[in-house]
Amino acid sequence: GPLKPEITITYIAVSAIFFNSGLSLKTEELTSALMHVKLHLFVQIFTLVFFPTAIWLFLQLLSITPINEWLLKGLQTVGCMPPPVSSAVILTKAVGGNEAAAIFNSAFGSFLGIVITPLLLLLFLGSSSSVPFTSIFSQLFMTVVVPLIIGQIVRRYIKDWLERKKPPFGAISSCVLLMIIYTTFCDTFANPNIDLDKFSLIIIVFIIFSVQMSFMFLTFLFSTRNNSSFTPADTVAIIFCSTHKSLTLGIPMLKIVFAGYEHLSLISVPLLIYHPAQILLGSLLVPTIKSWMVSRQKALKLTKQPKAPVKV
Repeated sequence: GPLKPEITITYIAVSAIFFNSGLSLKTEELTSALMHVKLHLFVQIFTLVFFPTAIWLFLQLLSITPINEWLLKGLQTVGCMPPPVSSAVILTKAVGGNEAAAIFNSAFGSFLGIVITPLLLLLFLGSSSSVPFTSIFSQLFMTVVVPLIIGQIVRRYIKDWLERKKPPFGAISSCVLLMIIYTTFCDTFANPNIDLDKFSLIIIVFIIFSVQMSFMFLTFLFSTRNNSSFTPADTVAIIFCSTHKSLTLGIPMLKIVFAGYEHLSLISVPLLIYHPAQILLGSLLVPTIKSWMVSRQKALKLTKQPKAPVKV
């Protein structure tokens, strides 16, 4: 069409998102969280190892059901995605959790995802035969890594102006991302050969909410064990960073890894559902998690207070 998504979306829009991310990312805020290695390892291993593996095992059971196989493959792509740069941080901040740890893990996870996510996608799903392996990484490097680095370099020179004017980075990224989502939906529903039945779609939505709830509960259990050494604020960051998945990085990456793939549109649907679902579910749980964190912090303070000596 007139929008020419094969150029404007694949190259210009994707590069714009990551240039914007590089320009807005306050790397100096991450230094305070850098030394919390145990927390970072937990989040990254859960997100990029346990999550995709658990989804793959779950899909072995679902493969015998009548659910659309390409939507199931789309669920696998969700599992392979890195954490998002924004939503996990915003929700952690809303609860009052360890925001610095959330910022570091979201940013670090996105950088890891540039390399690890394509490998996971190729491992679990394979790729379109028309796209060579080297082409995937060269395109990812030019449209993701290079704009991020340029954004960070430019930020160093106009940092004072950015702090003073506070440009609407979130709104800019959201607008560009909206254009990417729009073209993806157009690709999905303009395809005359699409076979998207209502039953499969409803079941996929139910599965996505169930997976999110289950994994949030699982990360809560692991991070609150007696020998975990995580604070309640750390647990909040872990819950959101470990279970959220990036749409900003995910959709462009799917378009690169599965370029020319016949069923790309259907594969993208679960990720398009997962992103708003994680924000909705997280927002609903903010008061509950905040109440738990505050009460837990008070209980820990009481146990650490020295007991008054008993008078004989």
